[in-house]
This record gives sequence, structure tokens and C-alpha cells, in this order.
Amino acid sequence: MMADQVARRVTDVLAPQVLVIAMPPLVGLLAQGWAGAAWGLLASALCGGVPAAVIAFGVRSGRLDSHHIVDRARRTGPLLSAVGAVLVALVLLVALGAPTLLVATVTAMLVALAVTVPVTLRWKISFHAAVSAGTVVVLAHVLPPVPTVLAGGAVVALVCWARVRLAHHTAAQVGAGALVGVAGTWATLAAFGVG
Repeated sequence: MMADQVARRVTDVLAPQVLVIAMPPLVGLLAQGWAGAAWGLLASALCGGVPAAVIAFGVRSGRLDSHHIVDRARRTGPLLSAVGAVLVALVLLVALGAPTLLVATVTAMLVALAVTVPVTLRWKISFHAAVSAGTVVVLAHVLPPVPTVLAGGAVVALVCWARVRLAHHTAAQVGAGALVGVAGTWATLAAFGVG
């Protein structure tokens, strides 16, 4: 069906690893030009690149069902690698004097993981929804806020629809993921004085 094809495409194009790789350089560029983009590349290589490589290896070896890790029981290892990569990124960014917005963004990733990883061990909260919603909150700090939130909200709704359409999550699971993404990111940026 056409709706299923659209849902699969949305799920792939707006996957958490895609957003976590693409967002930091863009945020850095918009906030502080090319120097900010370079800091963002460092964050994206660690926060997105390392977990994506771990997942790709897991898929190739047959230990993971897909890069979306539909089987909740298989999420623990890749998620712990993501937590480790984000921690390393955060330590490096702080130690090397990265811009506050990027440090806050990576901290928000860690906060989201601190909530979603324990939850997903018992209930399949949507990482797609959490990451897409958190991305909108960060982008609203470097782009005009109202149109960014309106357009971003529509994109998050599309992501949530796609995950439910493909039967990878329930409406409650995507709703909870989006709530964690928005609340965790907003609170973290506010704590850093950029929210």
C-alpha cells in the first residue's frame, strides 16, 4: 500500500541516527558559522556515527533485525553504546571549549537517553518520536521559533503516524517518546541558559 511505503520512507529518512548525525553540524553552523559547524561535526560523529556503526555491524552480523531495532529485547547493547558515545562527546566538547548550545544539545541527548533507555527495557517507547521532537526544540533556538515549532510539530506528527502505521509502536509509545523529547530537551536547554 502507498501509505505503508510513505511510512517506511518517513521512518528511514527521519530515523534517530539520521537526525543525530545531521542536526549538530546544522545547529553549529546556524548558531556560530563554520566554526560551530566543525564543533557540530565532532558531536555528530560521536553521538550519531558511533551508535550507527554499532547498529550497522549488528544488522550485518544478524544480531539485530534492522537499523530501527524493532525487537525491543535487542536494544540494550546498541543503546548502551549510544550512552557511552554521548558521554565521550560531552566530555570532549566541554574539555575543548565547545559552544554552549552544542554542549547543551549533547547534554539533552544524554538526558533523553537517561529516560528512554530504562523505559525501553520494559516498554517500547519510541526513539523516533523522542529524537524528532527534541530536534525541533533545538532547531527552534537557531531558527525563527514559531514557524520552526509549527513545521517541526507537523514533522513529528508524521513520524509518530509512520511508527504507528508500521505497527512498530502504539500511539501511547510515540506520544511518550515525543513528550520525553520535548520536555527533556527544553529543560536541558533552559538549564544551560539557552532555553
